[in-house]
Amino acid sequence: MRSNERRPLHRRAADSLRGLGEGFRRERALRTHLLLSALAITGLAWAQPGLAWALVVALLLVLGLAAELLNGALEASLDRLHPGHDPEIGAAKDMASAALLVINGAAAVAFVGAMLSSW
Repeated sequence: MRSNERRPLHRRAADSLRGLGEGFRRERALRTHLLLSALAITGLAWAQPGLAWALVVALLLVLGLAAELLNGALEASLDRLHPGHDPEIGAAKDMASAALLVINGAAAVAFVGAMLSSW
């Protein structure tokens, strides 16, 4: 197999889109994140808090989406490598989940700030 750098851009992009589809299909948390993100964007469009607030919220939502995908990839890899219960693997999964909690918490705080700034 050729290295990824030598593959045409459109093939690498197709792989990425396939990964997004797999994440959507496999991960309920990703689907929930997308639904809540759509609601947040709708709320921002309605409240019109200002460009800076909207960009901060959007950036955090996208960062949360990327983290959801990375967390799903990590969990799938760890489950494949070690299907049984292992405390260290459990700790790794919990830390990845905690990263999502931090990012999504920051997005929620920014969203509330954006909504309050528009009143």
